[in-house]
Amino acid sequence: MAELVHEKKIEGISHIQDESDKSGMRLVIELKRGEVPEVVLNNLYKQTQLQDTFGVNMVALINGQPKLCNLKDLIQVFLSHRREVVTRRTVFTLRKARERGHVLEGLAVALANIDDFIAIIRNAPTPPVAKAELMLRPWDSSLVREMLTRARADGGVVNADDYRPDGLEKALGMGSDGLYRLSETQAQEILQMRLQRLTGLEQDKIVAEYKEVMSEIDDLLDILAKPERVSIIISEELSAIKLEFGQTKLGARRSQIEHSSFDLSTEDLITPTDMVVTLSHTGYIKSQPLSEYRAQKRGGRGKQATATKEDDWVDQLFISNTHDYILCFSNRGRLYWLKVWEVPAGSRGSRGRPIVNMFPLQEGEKITVVLPLTGEKRSFPADQYVFMATSMGTVKKTTLDEFNNPRKAGIIAVDLDDGDFLVGAALTDGKHDVMLFSDGGKAVRFDENDVRPMGRNARGVRGMMLEDGQGVIAMLVAEDEQQSVLTATQNGYGKRTSIIEYTRHGRGTKGMIAIQQSERNGKVVAATLVHTDDEIMLITDKGVLVRTRVSEIREMGRATQGVTLIGLDEGSQLSGLQRIVENDATLDDNDTENDAGQDASNPETNS
Repeated sequence: MAELVHEKKIEGISHIQDESDKSGMRLVIELKRGEVPEVVLNNLYKQTQLQDTFGVNMVALINGQPKLCNLKDLIQVFLSHRREVVTRRTVFTLRKARERGHVLEGLAVALANIDDFIAIIRNAPTPPVAKAELMLRPWDSSLVREMLTRARADGGVVNADDYRPDGLEKALGMGSDGLYRLSETQAQEILQMRLQRLTGLEQDKIVAEYKEVMSEIDDLLDILAKPERVSIIISEELSAIKLEFGQTKLGARRSQIEHSSFDLSTEDLITPTDMVVTLSHTGYIKSQPLSEYRAQKRGGRGKQATATKEDDWVDQLFISNTHDYILCFSNRGRLYWLKVWEVPAGSRGSRGRPIVNMFPLQEGEKITVVLPLTGEKRSFPADQYVFMATSMGTVKKTTLDEFNNPRKAGIIAVDLDDGDFLVGAALTDGKHDVMLFSDGGKAVRFDENDVRPMGRNARGVRGMMLEDGQGVIAMLVAEDEQQSVLTATQNGYGKRTSIIEYTRHGRGTKGMIAIQQSERNGKVVAATLVHTDDEIMLITDKGVLVRTRVSEIREMGRATQGVTLIGLDEGSQLSGLQRIVENDATLDDNDTENDAGQDASNPETNS
């Protein structure tokens, strides 16, 4: 623990005191001020042997193929393996015993005919000649005949082949004529025999060892013949292992095993911290600690939230806790979950990471809506909703608790028809109005309660009636009556209209005129809610970007054609507009850092 604290692998510990004595082990860990004890304890569990968890890979090779087994199958496979091990070990020991018995028979023959053996060896010019001479002659020995006379305890007939080495020629050994013929192995052992083996005591040792070897062969043959004996051997060996390694005393294990031990996730090791999360127009996401944004007096220039390219800007900025969820919706109607702590951390000068690389998206799928679950929404309450709209005018409202089971592969949030795609999603509480805008210049505003809550797999209901060739291009949730609706057309024209002029009607209608569609204007390409002090970015299909203030666009009625927002080159069209999230913030002289943290839920006044 001390090494981990010294190497700063575990944060939050100020001192470790060892108070162990004769009565037992005791460690006192003192925490730094403001640290969360549960998080520090979880880090100790995770990175030290204070608590350890391990998984058992229940896979066995069965007939050469890997197979996932349950506990019963695994025990059966293990016992089958142990039976094979014991059998092969017995066969190996039997082979060695037979070979040893064969050598002892040869030594007994040599002792019974020692004078003739010495004469042959003395007169032979070389050892190979002596070996050949010994193998050539048949030898008579009453001692060997007595040794080879065996009777089974149960009165059965002894098969001499059971005691002969594997592969020994039939002509070798004791023949039917009562004479013994030596093998090459026996002759070699006789040539290497030391003179001390000629004593009477050594002869008795050879006979005694031979009897022990024969008894061992009988026992090994019995093991191979009786499967129940193999089971007994397996049981005895496992009992010996249990006695040696399993217990220190009766009923007590060396370490305690808990079947219900909890697994620590990465989130359990992360201290809850408020983070500033930014998402750029081109899809780069990152997080930074809120503490990096200190409170400033009025007129302060603030700090830049992120570095962006010339053709990029901050599209969303919000404050969330590291343990909060972020709901990410794709154009194909799928929902993916992301924890704030999973968002890559970066400095103010970094761009972050492409959000598309954080999910298993399909070809052509892209993230279009990002919704943070902060405050009371982080627990997925049933009285909060996700309101969605598609390009074909379908709307759907689903309670937030339907999305409380995160899956890595994502889930279907709205079931789309062929050719349809999700254009918008928002978090609501059942007290707002929803506005849909079509590329035909029409808009419909209705109470969100006109749409009943539906399950995840539902397709939804009609939110706006569209004419042939038209589609919904935006879904807005009206927050207050001080906002304006900024609409833009593909030929670079647009206007700002007070939200009050959009009166409430029932859903499923064709709606009212949002902007006059004409040959001059072309189709409507974007609509968004703005305040007077906001800025917007106009985007053309040729990649041209124009940043302008909303206050420079005068407010006009609904049934007007609007004014020029951007001057387009020939053949160029406006493809969209988006509200820019400001990076600069100003606080009152009396504001404190704590005030900044409390007001951080409003990204327009905090950076």
